[in-house]
Amino acid sequence: MKALFGKTFDMLANLLEYRDQRHQLISSNVANIDSPDYRPADLKFDSMLDQAGFGNRQVALSKTDPRHLPRQDAGPGEFEVVRSRQKTDVDTEMGRLAENHLMYNMTVEMLARKFRKISNLLQDAK
Repeated sequence: MKALFGKTFDMLANLLEYRDQRHQLISSNVANIDSPDYRPADLKFDSMLDQAGFGNRQVALSKTDPRHLPRQDAGPGEFEVVRSRQKTDVDTEMGRLAENHLMYNMTVEMLARKFRKISNLLQDAK
């Protein structure tokens, strides 16, 4: 499957999962806005970059010889949840929700473009 879709498919899938989990957390923050002592939560984006292999800024290597060590691919996993010390603010949370929604839609569009490229390639090959 990686030969057909490349690395971007896995990266976009992980990003969609991140955006979905973040949406759930922000929605929970809004739902609990009147709860006493509730502190808003968010996902730490740095841990998501580390999982995707971009956080440490190292060059990705490929195995070109059977004597090379196996590559460690980061797959989807748990994202780090961080709690704020401030009280929940509805304006802040709604802004974060809108931003997350736009970023989710952008990721879906990028994924759709990837599928359209493959579809066009297959139609041209006919």
